[in-house]
Amino acid sequence: MGRAVLADGRSSPARRGRTNIPSARGGGPVTLRQHGHWIEYLARFGYGARGVVYLVIGVLIVIGAGVGEGGSATRDAVRTLREQPFGTFILWLLVIGLAGYVAWRLVQAIFDTDDHGTSIKGLGVRAGLLASAVTYGALGQYTLSLLGVFGNAGSSGGSGGGAARWLESFVADRWVALILCLVFLAVAIAHFVKAIKRKYADHFQASEEAMAWIHPISITGLCARGGVFVILALLTFYRFLTAGGGADDPPGLSDALAFIAGLPAGPLLLTAMGLGLIAFALYSLIEARWRRINWQDA
Repeated sequence: MGRAVLADGRSSPARRGRTNIPSARGGGPVTLRQHGHWIEYLARFGYGARGVVYLVIGVLIVIGAGVGEGGSATRDAVRTLREQPFGTFILWLLVIGLAGYVAWRLVQAIFDTDDHGTSIKGLGVRAGLLASAVTYGALGQYTLSLLGVFGNAGSSGGSGGGAARWLESFVADRWVALILCLVFLAVAIAHFVKAIKRKYADHFQASEEAMAWIHPISITGLCARGGVFVILALLTFYRFLTAGGGADDPPGLSDALAFIAGLPAGPLLLTAMGLGLIAFALYSLIEARWRRINWQDA
């Protein structure tokens, strides 16, 4: 069996099920290896952009500024960035980063760069990657709307366009709410498993010294984000029990934070969640620096 070269120059066994097709030049297999160096830069910039968004959300929570109730925490973060000095320039950088993140998620999902395979579990993970691409694509579109592209940002009502409105028309249905509940719960479990079993480390290229501080940050950040998805699962399950509860929008991060704030010791719990999301932001920035972007395996 052949050997494939990883991003750090080490070799590893060639991936199962991959067929090396000679290129027109006869110089090797036709893969992204010949054309895709740009994908690594876009992917790293994309992880950084995700980190910036979550960093802003976490800081807003910790300092007590909060996010808009009933709105979108990620969009609140983008609006906060727009209000900073050189806000327009920052948003354009964010658009590039989000575009890179979407492109990398699509490559991961379609070309299976992390070798998830075609089992039920593998297809579920790849479907989640596609959903992530759609979600951050919508955030990128919203960011462009703030920059004057695609018209007025406020005219969409925060729905993220026609696709989101189509989804919202179904969310009030109790059975769709149950499906969303199961999806959120599955994503939460995946985050916890990834944190507890340290599966994230499989994709890092960092020294042992760096991993010593990467581990606590990654575990904290992944568990915090997993906790958010647990709350979203609870909220959607409640909608299932109440046949939709008269709500039209799928619950989001803002709803989860509002739920936490309403609990006993809510402010303390909310601050802890904010710190956890800051840890997830740092985890994203760590991915931007040390994650193996194995586009060569596509």
